[in-house]
Amino acid sequence: MPSFVSKTYRWQGFACTYRLSGEEGHTPIVFVHPVGVGLSGRFWDRCVGHWQFQGEGYSFYIPDLLGCGQSALPHIAYYPEDWAAQLQVFIASEIRQAVILVVQGALFPVAMELVNLDPQVVRAMILSGPPAATLVSENTNPTWQRVRWNLFDSPLGWGFYLYARQESFLRQFSINQLFAKPEDVDDEWLKMLAAGCADLESRHGVYSFLSGFWRRDYRQKMQQTGQPVFVVMGDQASSISRDGGAESPAKRLQFYTKTFPNAEGVVIAGRNVLPYESAPAFVEACQGFLRAQGL
Repeated sequence: MPSFVSKTYRWQGFACTYRLSGEEGHTPIVFVHPVGVGLSGRFWDRCVGHWQFQGEGYSFYIPDLLGCGQSALPHIAYYPEDWAAQLQVFIASEIRQAVILVVQGALFPVAMELVNLDPQVVRAMILSGPPAATLVSENTNPTWQRVRWNLFDSPLGWGFYLYARQESFLRQFSINQLFAKPEDVDDEWLKMLAAGCADLESRHGVYSFLSGFWRRDYRQKMQQTGQPVFVVMGDQASSISRDGGAESPAKRLQFYTKTFPNAEGVVIAGRNVLPYESAPAFVEACQGFLRAQGL
């Protein structure tokens, strides 16, 4: 595993953490982790370790989003705009130059909000297993989003979180929804999740994600994105949401590459957590894209 230096900055009065691996001054890559029970920036450690092993000259920045990992865990509802604003301040204050943004899964809307907020802070985007097209092509009713939030933010949600953080649930959910191969749900993965949800205050970020605050029509913002975009899909990619339907990986990839004005993509072996389950192939694909872009 790579060696990291942990640092702290403040956003909206909250202490936010990030880890840096590699020398400052190299081309910076910022990795945006998924949100879910036990998930944090640690999701990227295996990927970054493999990337560094290849000897590429980058600086790797892994922030913990507010409500996750070692960052503050306030009892609030988190919207994509909130996490995008946090990342904008993080890049401006801590990195101080435009970055390559690597985003996992359904945190794709955060990338869209960040580029919309400040296009100058992102040089290129890499999307790992972004959501099904229907989930980012339709606006969902904000009232129902708040209803879901209120249900989660209640004794019912408390009970759900206590259940969802059990190892048996995390293992089965990972097998059923995230990994292509059950044997890849290893002890390292489960220990990472257990550590990430040890503090029960981490539940509010998860509630926000499950409430669907991120589910909107992003097609216009995608069409206005000038940065080069690279999409990496798993050949067994699936959607956790029923609304994702039975969309094939090739069809989903086509949606993204045709909606962005400057995008390309590739399908590799794996399912929904490619930087973890298929780290070598994921890194190789990303490196090829960045070399082609002169980055």
